[in-house]
Amino acid sequence: MTSPSQPLINTLIVEDDPVLAEAHRAFTERVPGFAVAGVAHLGTDALRLVATRPVDVLLLDVNLPDISGIELCRSLRSHGNAVDVIAVTSARDLATVRAAVSLGVVQYLLKPFAFASFQDKLQAYAEYRRRAAQAPRQLAQTDVDRALAALHESPTPALPKGLTEATLGAIVELLRKSGGGLSAAQVSQGVGIVVQTARRYLEYLVSQRLAARTPIYGGAGRPEQLYQWTGSSTPS
Repeated sequence: MTSPSQPLINTLIVEDDPVLAEAHRAFTERVPGFAVAGVAHLGTDALRLVATRPVDVLLLDVNLPDISGIELCRSLRSHGNAVDVIAVTSARDLATVRAAVSLGVVQYLLKPFAFASFQDKLQAYAEYRRRAAQAPRQLAQTDVDRALAALHESPTPALPKGLTEATLGAIVELLRKSGGGLSAAQVSQGVGIVVQTARRYLEYLVSQRLAARTPIYGGAGRPEQLYQWTGSSTPS
């Protein structure tokens, strides 16, 4: 874990979908020890940002519209840039995974995922950095093993069955823009899903402490539940 005395880990989010990029930003800002250094929707923008500001790690989507995440990594390495990379992507074919590993990608997180999975990956990466920083300049085998083991110690559960990251991201964006509470029916209409499904997503966000639920009493029967985003609303 990072401690208050340790410097923040500057994180660049590279994701072409604006809704998912904002969701990843909010997730990152909820993990202690991490700060968002910027958001890039194109690979070329990511290369420019890495060259012009301090960046410790990329949260990199492989499927970008201009250059692939794999090509982006190759470009970084060919220019001597050793910035760490965590792949956050739906690309799961063996060739892509092997290419990512060969280019020094330290973590590989498959979409869709739960916030717990995302948090586990970032915390494991932070622990890897902490252990590496504390190791002597000349490493023994145990030092190497201990640092690398940190990257693989945390479990990574997926989103609950039936939930997708794309819909989750759309609901997060809707809640963020609402400026107040929304009911499951309003979210259902705004995103284009049935009310019961909207409520499942909203309750998931509540369970992850990314949204708050408030009952509204206005008549007979059970109170209506309003859901409000409690994650980051910092603009890009």
